[in-house]
Amino acid sequence: MKFTDGFWLTKEGFDIQHPRNVRDVVINENTVTLYAPCKDIQHRGDTLNLPSLTIQLSSPMKNVIKVKAWHHKGTRTKTPEFDIKNELLPLECEQNEEQTILNSGNVSVNIQHKPFKITFTQGNQVLTSVDSKGVAWIKGPEKESYMRGQLNIGVGEYLYGLGERFTPFVKNGQIVDTWNEDGGTSSEQSYKNIPFFLSNKGYGVLVNHPENVSFEIASEAVSKTQFSVEGECIEYFLIGGETPKEVLTNYTELTGKPALPPAWSYGLWLTTSFTTDYNEETVTHFVDGMAERDIPLSVFHFDCFWMKEFEWCNFEWDKDAFPEPEAMLKRLKDKGLKICVWINPYIAEKSKLFDEAAENGYLLKKANGDVWQWDLWQGGMGVVDFTNPAACEWYCGKLKGLLDMGVDSFKTDFGERIPTDVVYYDGSDPQRMHNYYAYLYNKVVFDLLEEEKGKKEAVVFARSAAVGSQQFPVHWGGDCNATYESMAESLRGGLSLSLSGFGYWSHDIGGFENTASPDLFKRWLAFGLLSSHSRLHGSSSYRVPWLFDEEAVDVTKHFSKLKNRLMPYLYSASVENHNTGVPVMRPMLLEFAEDPNTHVLDRQYMLGNSLLVAPIMNEEGVGSYYLPQGKWTHYLTKEVVEGGTWRTENYDYLSLPLFIKENSILAIGHDDDRPDYEFANNVTFEFYQLQDNQQATAFVTDINGNIKGEIKAVKQNNSIHIETSMEGLTYSILLAGYESITSASAGEVDSSRDGVRVNLNGSQKLDITL
Repeated sequence: MKFTDGFWLTKEGFDIQHPRNVRDVVINENTVTLYAPCKDIQHRGDTLNLPSLTIQLSSPMKNVIKVKAWHHKGTRTKTPEFDIKNELLPLECEQNEEQTILNSGNVSVNIQHKPFKITFTQGNQVLTSVDSKGVAWIKGPEKESYMRGQLNIGVGEYLYGLGERFTPFVKNGQIVDTWNEDGGTSSEQSYKNIPFFLSNKGYGVLVNHPENVSFEIASEAVSKTQFSVEGECIEYFLIGGETPKEVLTNYTELTGKPALPPAWSYGLWLTTSFTTDYNEETVTHFVDGMAERDIPLSVFHFDCFWMKEFEWCNFEWDKDAFPEPEAMLKRLKDKGLKICVWINPYIAEKSKLFDEAAENGYLLKKANGDVWQWDLWQGGMGVVDFTNPAACEWYCGKLKGLLDMGVDSFKTDFGERIPTDVVYYDGSDPQRMHNYYAYLYNKVVFDLLEEEKGKKEAVVFARSAAVGSQQFPVHWGGDCNATYESMAESLRGGLSLSLSGFGYWSHDIGGFENTASPDLFKRWLAFGLLSSHSRLHGSSSYRVPWLFDEEAVDVTKHFSKLKNRLMPYLYSASVENHNTGVPVMRPMLLEFAEDPNTHVLDRQYMLGNSLLVAPIMNEEGVGSYYLPQGKWTHYLTKEVVEGGTWRTENYDYLSLPLFIKENSILAIGHDDDRPDYEFANNVTFEFYQLQDNQQATAFVTDINGNIKGEIKAVKQNNSIHIETSMEGLTYSILLAGYESITSASAGEVDSSRDGVRVNLNGSQKLDITL
């Protein structure tokens, strides 16, 4: 929200008050409190008739500074609040007449008393600063109050994140309101608004407000990032880290680490699509058609019309289309499939559950006690009130019946269009609940899945999100169009979401709206099957590949099998995400923060820490991408190229820019038919361009994420020293790009098209001479 008219003037009707100096400082063990009048005090008379702001600093964890500022503190505390770590650590403080300094880990805060200024540093580097206008209380034309924060943006500094945003990847110059809306991928609106941004200077900021936070990112004041909320108080966390990865680790330590999704969820998902006609015969035809064409399939998803029209949600199968749902699900599961069904948090008036929910107070109400209803989406629908424990139990009871029937997962659709003219069971503020509702909705469903299926078996396919929702994977990108432009905007959304603390992300292969050309569909297949999660889904037409052309069948099979072979590597990256918060699918910035060329890249990404993916987004088949410094190996051709430059090449549909960075060890599986198998046994550790005196490492897990084996390697001139911890396991080492070696101190050696293989058993220490 803008409050000024250019640099010099304030917008008509607004009055902006900000501190001029720090008059008093109160230091306690856990807090530093500043009293800052909004006027220079020359004599006692100046202390009268003026607003004063109070600014309190504390630290909930090392390298994180909490800043809370208020004008009047007597306002009623409103709920909900984000579920975040909010301890109070002891602070290290120094003070003299001119300044107060406090430290948390490597982050220091220097408070200049006169004139007012706060500077945040990490080690010897200035991260950002708050000048005299950087904390402000603003009175609006209707006597409403706002609190505003501003942080300085340095030269060459870029800001990212703020949720799944389809606008430009670098957020500088943008105006962002964090208000969840169902706007598709081709607008400035977002299904997943997260009031957290990441800077390439090594810090992040979480504005701790569930309600709408209005951001002006180098827009109203072009050298500032600005955030404002309505009310008398504003609170934010400045989160440090030696690298952008560490910032995300600290952010997810604050707001919650992602759960580890089940291994089966990484395989290909196929759906009925949305408004198409389908019944069991259609579903079986699709499933059998995939098997006949040797296309690995892991999950079948039933979209909205598994229930009868006008009755969403009644949680009952449409008996006209699916007369024997339990028997049908058993037949599908006997084919080795997991089952997902679509749900939303709304109850249509025609649903048999509406009266029950209304009578028991399970739906949101108007101020007069009536059930809140509207006709957008479903006629007369009400919204489930997840602040009511009884409503949560009732809702879960309906879902449990489906789980007992054989369903494994739920697509938790919608949750964005949440009204604000309502009353919640627990008295929550409707403005703060609008976004937070998505968190509650998905938490209720995810918790049920964990309770019924067990931890590491729970997975949802969610569209809406709020801060903390990363704990409940997986999320997908919403309604995209069947165009290359929409493919690119989808990727921008996924990359922005990954820099907002989310580890897993998917999208509708080929686009949701309209039907892709065979060319676009095949290019999107490569992108989709090299994302953390992969789904074939559309609106009004089916998405089985043979309806596009026969080559699409080959492309689907090729990349599905490739992804399944990559599962040991991908699942290791997922364990890393579970432990550290670093996303599986990540912008180049995270791996190459020291290379400023990577800071703006939004058409390529790293899948895990070693594999670079650059989807092709044009009809000409041209791949244009940037490789950072080092030797890179194309994964499919094994061609080695030198980085530090842009490259442009043509690719057929069975390939794309897919490169492995130097000094990498990839754990590659033995099974290409499914994603959930014993990753550790018969695994191949593929070595790529080991660099002298640099250790390369990898580990491999079981399908529950438990580490079963590790490998370390150091190359020195023409020899490689390798140590493995692989007790009781059979595995191989592949030296990619070598036709032969001089010797290996252990294991059987053979050569293949891809390199020299050394076959091993159990834990080993061995030396290989090249």
